[in-house]
Amino acid sequence: MQLRGLLMLLISLALAGFAAVAANRWMSERLAGAGVHEDMAGVVAAATEIPFGTKIDETLIKIVELPVDAVPAKAFVEPEAVIGKVAAFTLFNGEILMDGRVAEHVGGSALAAVVAEGKRAITVRVDDVMGVAGFLLPGNRVDVIATRRRGGGGRGTEARTILQNMKVLAVDQTASPDKNAPVIVRAVTLEAWPKEAEEIVRATQEGKVQLALRNPLDGSRRAPEPVAAATPEATTEPAPAALPPTRSRREVVVVIRGTSESETVFGDVEETRVDFAR
Repeated sequence: MQLRGLLMLLISLALAGFAAVAANRWMSERLAGAGVHEDMAGVVAAATEIPFGTKIDETLIKIVELPVDAVPAKAFVEPEAVIGKVAAFTLFNGEILMDGRVAEHVGGSALAAVVAEGKRAITVRVDDVMGVAGFLLPGNRVDVIATRRRGGGGRGTEARTILQNMKVLAVDQTASPDKNAPVIVRAVTLEAWPKEAEEIVRATQEGKVQLALRNPLDGSRRAPEPVAAATPEATTEPAPAALPPTRSRREVVVVIRGTSESETVFGDVEETRVDFAR
């Protein structure tokens, strides 16, 4: 009986040792496989948040390693290809920098580099009301409403939306959108096609312009409709009282000279004269 128990113990120890060796071999193979890395490539990424319109230098970027298959097609792999460019959008910390997210800067202000090709930047003077109470920030979308006095001696004003879904490039001299509190500004710079810029200038010469803030997800455009503004009540003058109808009045004068007699008629008919012998 003791021999049988000893034999079972030896068999259990042998099986346990075999299992331990097999597990050790399996773990070694797994760790060896994990140690084989895929081919990696370095790409340029933002080292911190880069505001819109900011000129990029070496302190704002870093190199991160990505698997070759995961590198985006338009990603920059050399820091020199990015340094000196301007952020066309707000770039977030760790974001891979790609062509289209940065713009070439060939001189002048950084804002000029982010104006879309073929478009223009035009500044509109505003106050706290026309500037949507200071809630405008770069990157917002607005409609432009023009108001002017009615012509032809008419009273009051009329308003109409002349441009829709215009992009705000800057407010005053700020092109960074990372603000939340309202700021009263005196000027707003919009991105416009040349014809749209001409329309804005014409509207500012004829009257005033006001900006209407849009929902950034609302890209619809509607046909502009003129909207008549409230006009002061016109003072109505009483119509002149109708004159009573005039009654025809005739006067007859009879003149007698000797044996002759003449009659003259005065009134609303042509004067007549009749001579006859008495």
